[in-house]
Amino acid sequence: MKGSLSTDYGMITINPEVIAKYAGTVAVECFGIVGMAAVNMKDGLVRLLKRDSLTHGIQVMISEENEINIDFHIIVAYGVSISAVTDNLVSNVRYKVEEFSGMTVKKINIYIEGVRVID
Repeated sequence: MKGSLSTDYGMITINPEVIAKYAGTVAVECFGIVGMAAVNMKDGLVRLLKRDSLTHGIQVMISEENEINIDFHIIVAYGVSISAVTDNLVSNVRYKVEEFSGMTVKKINIYIEGVRVID
């Protein structure tokens, strides 16, 4: 479902794909995140997504009350604290997406799909 905001000038409709792209850009800037992950359900394989296809690792759902739920499938860097990385991701994404969209981020689910060594 698309998010809708009513203003003095009319109605603003936001596609979930736009929020997913913005959230993905914010997420890859966070410390300890290598990138978004795509999971092949048939084979159970996880692959790192390129920067231009970040939205494949993110699902955005917008409720009737214009509350956003975001699911991230990420790959983290080896040797970092997963709890520190996820806390940083949640706070950055929540703040920036709420500021960007004008809607409330209700829930952020993070699925760690792999670990990569960064050279």
